[in-house]
Amino acid sequence: MNVDTSCFADEVVVDFPSVAPAVERMRRSFLAEERVAALRATILLTAHAARRGAMVPVEVPVPRTCRACGGRGETWTGPCSCCRGSGDELRRHQLQVAVPAGVLDGARFTVTLSSRHNPPTRLELRVLVS
Repeated sequence: MNVDTSCFADEVVVDFPSVAPAVERMRRSFLAEERVAALRATILLTAHAARRGAMVPVEVPVPRTCRACGGRGETWTGPCSCCRGSGDELRRHQLQVAVPAGVLDGARFTVTLSSRHNPPTRLELRVLVS
């Protein structure tokens, strides 16, 4: 049986970007294998605010899925220029942290930040009283 292959000469091969990085991130996230290294921030308080307690705004860079590449780390032409191929981008997130009354200089707090589509991020806060 002879097959005429001339009819397939106009086919175009489309090379889709790899989804392997996104699949790997989802696997690690679902299996709780990925723990982002703790972010660190310092809270500056006056002696008066430390005695009474305070609500302190803290701006935190939280990793999120890159909007430009959808977390793949690449575009049609190569590595994503927005996330430099990592699939993640840092977004600034504003938090209000309640510092308890009587906090001492050098005290440390740990807060875990959770977002819907990303692994938990641990935030370590250190208090400096001036």
